[in-house]
Amino acid sequence: EKMVKQRKESVAQFEAGGRADLVAKEKAELDVLAAYLPEPLSDAEIDQIIAKAIADTGAASLKDMGKVVAQVKAAAAGRADMAQVSARVKAKLGG
Repeated sequence: EKMVKQRKESVAQFEAGGRADLVAKEKAELDVLAAYLPEPLSDAEIDQIIAKAIADTGAASLKDMGKVVAQVKAAAAGRADMAQVSARVKAKLGG
């Protein structure tokens, strides 16, 4: 996942710099890495996991966000971008 994130950042920088040759190289590496990653969760699946985590932990406010995110992280097991998950949890807890 870390390598995929690095490649995506590189692609954006190379595109901004007009380096099509390096963009193609990084995208080819992304394709290879993607073959080894588990299938990402859909938005609906992530929302379901978040709802279950909120119910299981009894979270009612932003101060409970850590417990919810920890449970979601365990359930998603590398199949979701945790930055996006955190933003969704925050929104659902009233942040």
